[in-house]
Amino acid sequence: MSEGLPSLKGRTALVTGGNRGIGLEIADGLIALGAEVTILARDATQGDMAAQALGAHLAVGDLEDPASLTPLLEGPGFDILVNNAGVLPAGKLSEAPEGYFQCMAVMAHAPFLLTRAFGPAMVARGWGRIVNISSDWGSFAHGLNGPNGYGIAKAALNAMTVAWARELGAPVRVNAMCPGWVRTRMGGAQAPREPQQAADTALWLASLPEDGPTGGFFRDRAPLEW
Repeated sequence: MSEGLPSLKGRTALVTGGNRGIGLEIADGLIALGAEVTILARDATQGDMAAQALGAHLAVGDLEDPASLTPLLEGPGFDILVNNAGVLPAGKLSEAPEGYFQCMAVMAHAPFLLTRAFGPAMVARGWGRIVNISSDWGSFAHGLNGPNGYGIAKAALNAMTVAWARELGAPVRVNAMCPGWVRTRMGGAQAPREPQQAADTALWLASLPEDGPTGGFFRDRAPLEW
């Protein structure tokens, strides 16, 4: 999965939702490239099991509760940030508005807080990579689909990708990607893609060269329309 990508030895990385599914595969791939990885998980027990299996560090925090992220936000930061964690609540917006707020908290507000905390330090160090795991359900070009507030939150994440790429500038490559329909707890057993397939594009974006793309949207390393 990580073959042919440049070494990330000496780099530090944070992967939200890194204890299972796509996030677990991304964390594993970053470690294989030499990065020192921290996974962020809400459940301490499950997170610890995953971190030990990976050889990663564990940070415990709930993306729906910004106060729980304070130690992480006030810490030394990371060279690579992968905003991977996601939720997929059921129901219509009009009937289950709590799903909208959950989607926005996990997939828009938390990535904003983490990027704001770590991005300026990446600029100061002269290197940084931010990878937002989004979806074509958050793309106007693909119809802005998905249940409840899912597509709205992913559209916001896509917009932030463009805005942060512009604000942070050349030292930091900020990109979003669509993993496709992946066989995970969220995606279900009928999904046609394996987590390793989705993780490949994230690893590519996390290890981009200095002249690599920024402010873009990708699937399988190829550009997608917003």
